[in-house]
Amino acid sequence: MPVRSAALAAAAGAALLLPAAPAATAAPHDARLVAESVTVDPTGRIAADGSVTLSGTYRCTGGSGPVFVSSTVSQSDPSARFGVGGTRAVCDGLEHRWVNTGTPDTVVLEPGAAHVEATLMELRPMGIVPLPSFHARQGQDVILTAG
Repeated sequence: MPVRSAALAAAAGAALLLPAAPAATAAPHDARLVAESVTVDPTGRIAADGSVTLSGTYRCTGGSGPVFVSSTVSQSDPSARFGVGGTRAVCDGLEHRWVNTGTPDTVVLEPGAAHVEATLMELRPMGIVPLPSFHARQGQDVILTAG
C-alpha cells in the first residue's frame, strides 16, 4: 500500500500545480477558428459584357484537399443567388486577396445594391468522392458599379 499512497500523493500534487500553468495554451482547434476567415470588398464591378467581378481577402491554415474561395451574388430577390467564379486558395496562414469573375447565365445584373456571399471551402478526400468541408463564410451587402 505505501507505493499506492505515494503514487496517489504525486498525482494529487501534480493536479494542484495545473491551475498555476499559463492559460495561453489554447487548443489548436481554437486557433484555427480564429485563423481562418474570408471577407468581401464593399464594391464589385459589372463590365459592359455583363460579367461581374467580386473580390476580398481570405486566410486559411491548410487542409487535406484543394481549397477554393467561391462567391455568389443576388440582387432584388435574395433567394436567387448566382455563382461568380472561384479562386484556388493558398492555405499558409497568411492573408491573401481573391478575385472572382463570372457571367450569370439566367439574369442580367444591374449597377446598384447587391448581396455577396463568399465561402472558403475545401474538397476533402473521403473515399472515391471528395466531400465539401467549409472553413469560413461571409455575407456582405455591396454596391455593384459599372466598369
